[in-house]
Amino acid sequence: MSLHLYDTSTRTVREFVPLTPGKVTFYLCGATVQAAPHIGHIRSGVAFDVLRRWLARNGYEVTFCRNVTDVDDKIIHVAHHEGIPWWMVSERNQQAFTWAYNVLGCLPPTVEPRATGHVPEMIMLMRRLIERGHAYPTDGDVYFDVLSYAEYGALSHQRLENMRPAGDTDSDTDSDTAKRDPRDFALWKGEKPGEPWWETPWGRGRPGWHLECSAMATKYLGETFDIHAGGVDLIFPHHENEIAQSRAAGDGFARYWLHNALLRVGGEKMSKSLGNSLLVSELVKKVRPVELRYYLAQAHYRSMIDYSEEALYEAAAAYRRIEGFVTRATEVSAPTAVSDAPLPAAFAAAMDDDLGVPQALAVVHGAVRDGNNALAGGDKESVGLRLAETRAMLDVLGLDPLDPQWVGRGDEGLYDVVDKLVSVALEQRQAARARKDYPTADAIRARLAEAGVVIEDTPSGSRWELRRD
Repeated sequence: MSLHLYDTSTRTVREFVPLTPGKVTFYLCGATVQAAPHIGHIRSGVAFDVLRRWLARNGYEVTFCRNVTDVDDKIIHVAHHEGIPWWMVSERNQQAFTWAYNVLGCLPPTVEPRATGHVPEMIMLMRRLIERGHAYPTDGDVYFDVLSYAEYGALSHQRLENMRPAGDTDSDTDSDTAKRDPRDFALWKGEKPGEPWWETPWGRGRPGWHLECSAMATKYLGETFDIHAGGVDLIFPHHENEIAQSRAAGDGFARYWLHNALLRVGGEKMSKSLGNSLLVSELVKKVRPVELRYYLAQAHYRSMIDYSEEALYEAAAAYRRIEGFVTRATEVSAPTAVSDAPLPAAFAAAMDDDLGVPQALAVVHGAVRDGNNALAGGDKESVGLRLAETRAMLDVLGLDPLDPQWVGRGDEGLYDVVDKLVSVALEQRQAARARKDYPTADAIRARLAEAGVVIEDTPSGSRWELRRD
């Protein structure tokens, strides 16, 4: 089976055929950096990192572009409220997003352009649209003429007469009497007191939100590229407007549109009113980063996640069962390179069916169950086979416990220190057992347990792990 993906623009699951054989051009709408990232922000990063890894596993050369919106109304508002420059807000939060992507194992993008670094490309795009009769300048602003593009609304499947004015649906687009039609949206916003500005042929100002993605995507991926992805909340107006301005300018733009569902809390969209409890930086104090990644990746990318702490801990426990098998199996079977191990057909079929991660994880857990049975039966050959295929599947999902990304991570950077200290205690315990001083050996084990260190005696010696309740 070949890869099939749900394309929002056609509302169908389509076979994925790249524009250029063997190569994939892939754009992900990244962060608007007005605040530090919570897990709702990062879900798309994890979901589409899995797609990127699956494409790479299938031999594609992937050019992955993830943008940064580093100037907009919200960023400027935060800067004014805090009394600091707008760029300081952007830089602080972009660093927080980069850390969050990295700590959750998302591969770095091929290129990560900032909006403010691509104003010349935006000016060129606006010029093309004005010359073609699809945009108009007025009083320092530049607007896209929605009525000039007959297919407006095709992505979101909305009828133009039912749409609200752009200012009611997009916080970064002013509703202005200078518009020809209230549904027109801003490509460029004229200079206002206290706001950043750039020089253009139509006056000083700053980019509109939608314009920047079209300019950056085509600069790095070409006038026509394969995949454009983002959250479902971006379908309208953001992605609808991207399509309109790009195709009106004569670009083919994206061939497949993918959207991940939102993460909610108590059935409601995440909001600032929840405080900082669901920031990535806070949740990795409750569970390890790899366990948080498992939690975010385990649902189908088009299925809503309703966050609860109980579900988070259940996901962490499920991952630790997988990790436990991998750890025990490597003690009796030398690990092989994950790229050399074949993937089970059922796993590949699940991934090819619109990234069926839940079904793919069922295959992983089946392999772990079989591997544990082989361990109990002393069947080293079967253990080695199950270990290899389990790690190969986990590698596709970015969850291989033996990946350097995860080894020793999530324990406050003290893993190596703890390992050495526990090793000393285990040596003392083994010496006590050797001289048949079992009370001392038991006391050492009990003291370690009090500290949260769980000891397991195996045929190849004692091993330890941190207890995570």
